[in-house]
Amino acid sequence: MTTSLETKLFSIKSEQEKKQAIGLIHRVYLNLLKNKRKYLASTKTKSEVRGGGRKPWRQKGTGRARAGSIRSPLWVGGGVIFGPKPRKVYKKINKKEKKLATSLALFFKQKQIVSVPETDFSSISEIKTKTINDYLVKLNIEKNKKILFVLKQPNKFFWLSTRNIKNIEVTTISSLNLIQLLKVDYVILSKESLKLIDLE
Repeated sequence: MTTSLETKLFSIKSEQEKKQAIGLIHRVYLNLLKNKRKYLASTKTKSEVRGGGRKPWRQKGTGRARAGSIRSPLWVGGGVIFGPKPRKVYKKINKKEKKLATSLALFFKQKQIVSVPETDFSSISEIKTKTINDYLVKLNIEKNKKILFVLKQPNKFFWLSTRNIKNIEVTTISSLNLIQLLKVDYVILSKESLKLIDLE
């Protein structure tokens, strides 16, 4: 497996190149996490808080400060000034950088990559957790390790069979991303899937 990756990718020769590669992976990883985050905190302004339509007291003559609404931000139970609102945050990632970071992650995880025939995935045509457990025993992989299965095409039966097993994630080659690669101990894919990864 190591040889095929090295020929398709490149070889990191110096310590400086290794540092640059890790720096790129780190930057792309943080960008992906930022784009994945949801900002859902929401507060109401004085126009959105229920009530407060009537002026509490007349403008002049009472000796008190003028007030136009009991829902003023200065009042208890009033609106919030410049409070958080749901928003979308997107930080651009260059396509080439994103692709390169994924290929570098695969390069650094060469020893954790297990290559299997594509038929091992496509042959599963029933929902059975035992089939996956037996398959992991056959590959000599411990169940407590985090495992990522990369399929060439979506397989509903395979996905449902792995759903009850802890620490297993299933994805397709078109949906593979850097976050998934960095969080797992083993990547199980076929040679056909590896050919489809555009690492150029």
